[in-house]
Amino acid sequence: MLKVQEIRELIKLVDQSSIDEFVYENEGSKIKMKKNTGTTTVTAVQVPQAAAQAIPVVQPAAPAAVASTAPVPEVKQEEAVSNAASQADTSNLHKITSPMVGTFYASPTPEADVYVKAGSVVTKDSIVCIVEAMKLFNEIEAEVNGEIVEVLVKNGQLVEYGQPLFLVKPE
Repeated sequence: MLKVQEIRELIKLVDQSSIDEFVYENEGSKIKMKKNTGTTTVTAVQVPQAAAQAIPVVQPAAPAAVASTAPVPEVKQEEAVSNAASQADTSNLHKITSPMVGTFYASPTPEADVYVKAGSVVTKDSIVCIVEAMKLFNEIEAEVNGEIVEVLVKNGQLVEYGQPLFLVKPE
């Protein structure tokens, strides 16, 4: 995955160029930038290794010919009902969100145990993870007393501002 500074440099280059859309793929990661009336939208996605080999890289020279080649999966009615049920179940859960763009780390060091996992009991001042932004490691607190129901991101994953990181069942 590219570093935050490298992504910022790419954004500047795309902003200053005449291209409207830019896609970069490397080692299972994909970054897509698209200009909209003077602003640039950036999307970073982790792509499974097998899928990364099947998706072609879009050349910036032909943005008008960009089309999705990945088949759209059909959603069965049972899956739609179970998705609706799971969304209803999460309505009473507190979401711990990322206060910034950065890299999510579940533990203080690669060798250490994770701060929390599903089933962990936390207090509002418990540290649940670290988000690294521009070489600064920011400790993220739980904000509520309760139990971690689900960890929504993987260790080392790039997270966006406001992205949910954990679901907590409040006390």
